[in-house]
Amino acid sequence: MDDNLTLAISAIQHYAYCPRQFALIHLEQAWADNRFTAEGLLLHHRVDGGEPEQRGNIRYERSVLINSQKLGLSGKMDLLEIDSSQQPPQLIPVEYKRGKPKVQDWDRLQLCAQALCLEEMRNTSITQGALWYWETRHREAVVLNDSLRRKTLTAISNAKTILASGITPAPTDQKKRCRGCSLAEECQPNILRNDHSKIYIQELFDI
Repeated sequence: MDDNLTLAISAIQHYAYCPRQFALIHLEQAWADNRFTAEGLLLHHRVDGGEPEQRGNIRYERSVLINSQKLGLSGKMDLLEIDSSQQPPQLIPVEYKRGKPKVQDWDRLQLCAQALCLEEMRNTSITQGALWYWETRHREAVVLNDSLRRKTLTAISNAKTILASGITPAPTDQKKRCRGCSLAEECQPNILRNDHSKIYIQELFDI
């Protein structure tokens, strides 16, 4: 892992969804809005606008800036719940998402990275977090176990490798992911998938 690179925590979800999307955004500085990104932006405006508050034993802190010197991460988390009924107080990171719960770990990796930052910053241990989905109004509890932590560290390392290389990967084989991607026009995945010029050149030199 390149210690000189700082990775935005939100970029981990981009990488997990599609390494090419990640590179287009974070290497080539490409961005385009669609309905999904607009709804996500609206959701975070609502979430980020709230003030800290106390309800019973739980304090709610919003738009919390976090970072990890060890992992080279920085970003902002939507909500931090601090349960003081336990000693030491239990920290629960909560991430808000526009869509609905997913089988894949894209969102959980981002949440886990937030927890890793909090553990380093506050010298504590965090066992669980939560994802709240706007489309279903559903809160999903996430256990931050060893398996998820390993996957998160691998995603961080792989994303940093792409940044260090400066090379944008080929389109993902998961074609369904391209349909809802706001960068489909910039990416042109079907054109690149049908471009066999690289194979042709390799065959020329293999003769």
